[in-house]
Amino acid sequence: MEFGYWTKNTFGTLEYTSLSKSFKNDLLEDEEFWDILHLDDWVLFQSKKRIYIYDLTEKSITSIDAASSLPRIWSVGQSIYFHVIHEGLYRIERGNKILVYNEKPIKNDEVVSFFEHRGRQLLLTRHQGFYEIFGEGIRKWETEIDPFLANNSVYSSLQLTNGKIAIGTISDGLFLLDGNGRLIYHINEQKGLRNNTVLSLYKDLDNTVWLGLDNGVSYINLDSPYTIYNGILSDIGSVYDAIAFGGYLYLGTNQGLFYKKISEETDFFLINGTQGQVWDLTIVDGTLLCGHHTGTFEINGETAKRIVNIAGTWNIKSITEDENLLLQGNYDGLYVLEKKGGQWKLRNKISGFDNSSRHVEIFGNQIFINHEYKGLFKVTTDNSLTKAIEVKIDTTVRGDNSGIIKYQGTLLYANKNGIFRYNHAADTISRDSLLSAIYSETDYVSGKMVANDEEIWVFTKDNLTLVSPGNLSDKYVIREIPLSEDFRDGISGYENIIPYMENGKYLLCTSSGYIILDTKRIKDEKFGVNIGEIRRISKNSPSKENILIDKNSQGDFSYRENSFFILFFSPQFYQYTKPKYQHRLLGIYPNWSEWSENASATFENLPYGDYTFEVRSKIGDTLSINTAAYSFTIQKPWYQTNLAWAIYSVTALVGFFLLHTMYRHHYKKRQQKLVQKNEHKMQLTKAENEKEIIKLKNEQLRQRYRLKSNELAASTMSLIRKNNVLNEVKSLLAEKVADKRVTEPIVKIIDNSLNRNDDWELFKEAFNNADKEFLNKLKSAHSNLTQNDIRLCAYLRLNLSSKEIAPLFNISPRSVEVKRYRLRKKMGLDHDENLVDYILGL
Repeated sequence: MEFGYWTKNTFGTLEYTSLSKSFKNDLLEDEEFWDILHLDDWVLFQSKKRIYIYDLTEKSITSIDAASSLPRIWSVGQSIYFHVIHEGLYRIERGNKILVYNEKPIKNDEVVSFFEHRGRQLLLTRHQGFYEIFGEGIRKWETEIDPFLANNSVYSSLQLTNGKIAIGTISDGLFLLDGNGRLIYHINEQKGLRNNTVLSLYKDLDNTVWLGLDNGVSYINLDSPYTIYNGILSDIGSVYDAIAFGGYLYLGTNQGLFYKKISEETDFFLINGTQGQVWDLTIVDGTLLCGHHTGTFEINGETAKRIVNIAGTWNIKSITEDENLLLQGNYDGLYVLEKKGGQWKLRNKISGFDNSSRHVEIFGNQIFINHEYKGLFKVTTDNSLTKAIEVKIDTTVRGDNSGIIKYQGTLLYANKNGIFRYNHAADTISRDSLLSAIYSETDYVSGKMVANDEEIWVFTKDNLTLVSPGNLSDKYVIREIPLSEDFRDGISGYENIIPYMENGKYLLCTSSGYIILDTKRIKDEKFGVNIGEIRRISKNSPSKENILIDKNSQGDFSYRENSFFILFFSPQFYQYTKPKYQHRLLGIYPNWSEWSENASATFENLPYGDYTFEVRSKIGDTLSINTAAYSFTIQKPWYQTNLAWAIYSVTALVGFFLLHTMYRHHYKKRQQKLVQKNEHKMQLTKAENEKEIIKLKNEQLRQRYRLKSNELAASTMSLIRKNNVLNEVKSLLAEKVADKRVTEPIVKIIDNSLNRNDDWELFKEAFNNADKEFLNKLKSAHSNLTQNDIRLCAYLRLNLSSKEIAPLFNISPRSVEVKRYRLRKKMGLDHDENLVDYILGL
């Protein structure tokens, strides 16, 4: 087993510290701890066999063992006492146990409680009741429940601050005694307790007694202004009306009319003959009348007598002008009762009106009937109340669960749109803005109102509202009692509340019983609202884990830490109306949220900025005395920090400078391009011109070339023809003239003419004029060529055949071929390379 303590950390969560681990000795086997006491600088942990004493100053632990069972320890005065069965009552002094009382009742029975009471010390035993300690002995302290205690078992007890004593039993719930031992309440399972076994008792700061039961927890608010009767013992059904009369409390329910004597703590009993739905209970001239589904009854003590045998009496109203007449609203219209010989009897039905008349109010000979589905009827009767002279209906104000009342001489009508006032002089109905402010359409539950000459009760979703006239002005005094619709447990449209007994007490009808409301005990309790815990929702984890954060210091979060769950509460246990909350997040949501019972808020993906979360609460219509707040900051993302903006600014400036430079460069380049383009155009124009000039020159050159070529061709052909002629003459001379002496001088002249160098020079000059560069290129490429080789090349460039070349050299064609072969070798041409193509290509 284990013992230690819990402390709250800065996040508001509890952290456990073990004390048992620091105890030098071993714990007892299967040791269970039953109580913890705090006295001065010590904390005591009590198990069934041992008491552990923890010194808060020295941080040390000592123990006291018991030989037998040790059921309880108590702090009385400035001492600690404990009881050991079969031994007696001990007191702890300086860490040691001292036996102080061992009388037989204490020694043989189990002491359940030990406390100081009105200047004396009282012991409560499990089976023998109370004993008072006086001097060095004990004596019996008698109470009204001693007969019960003799046969039953007490398990727990608690002394309350007002001197009352609460006693919890094993099998019959809780007894509450006054300071003199008289019984105030006996509350058990039959009277609403969850369970009859009361194992522990605790009183909180609000004087509420909490009961730890065998199966669950219950509580009793002894200072509560509300006393609840839920009819567990007798099935009385749903209560529609109630009245205190003649020493009896009567309840009109859907099961019949029930009664009990107010002075006695007894159950309710059904009055014979009244089984079925009761709608109304009214006292008229000292007589109690009951409106019933089966008719109208006169109630006398515990008996009932039917006086009207017409089904469905909704209500019974006195007629001011004649105290011997009553008006009765029924399922099928309106009836008149008359008192004769001291007895109420049916006189007549008002003819001419047959509608259901559940809500009826009388103003002289004008009767107003509210019909939820048809509207508001105004029936004008004759003076004798026998027939309806005129029937008007206002359909503009009809509505579910609507109602009418007569209040201070005027008619009030209520539906979900507000409370309306009838103007008798103008015969109109208009909305009363002051009274209509009591509820909104969302708060509306029922238009049923309960009124007397001084007060109006209005039922809304969260409150029971009491309206009374102001003392010094015409403004109403509105008091809102925080009793929610759920707690009131009323029947919608049939809500009812009546004065009960003494001034300030009221009986509120419910669907399972009734509630006694003591308005003088209602306190305008002040309450606050707190932030319970704040968790940051981590979206980086797969499960979106909530990370608890310190709510007591201002939060500072990164841009990614931008989602939060906030839990808040009002530390006020209020059974009758649950707290409602409003919250807002300043910095993004400046308006308050709608009121809601939801006690948490979630904010996700908040942008960066400064925020303040605020929450307030209300119980009923009473606001909390404070607004709880938590401030936090979500930092900007890195790309929006001041440094980032500085970098952006510098980058922008640099970019602007670069852009400006680039623009200037671009502009300059563009200008240059334009200049270049213009220059290019000019150059193109110039080139075109030059081209044209060159074209013209080339044309001239071609003309000259063609001319020179023609001249060269003509010269060449002239040489060829001349040489051919000379060769032919030479041949003819050789053939025709036998005398060489005659031919030899001629042949010599011919040979000299054929071999004259002047012809070559003339040809060379003509060739150079036609093709200047060729001979230079040829000499540069082949410096080993002879004049004859060059001459041959020139002839070949003119694309002359060997046959045409032969006369120019004065040799045979065959010899020309030999020359060509030798020329190829000198030029180093390959076998496959054409000599003429090569020469033409130079």
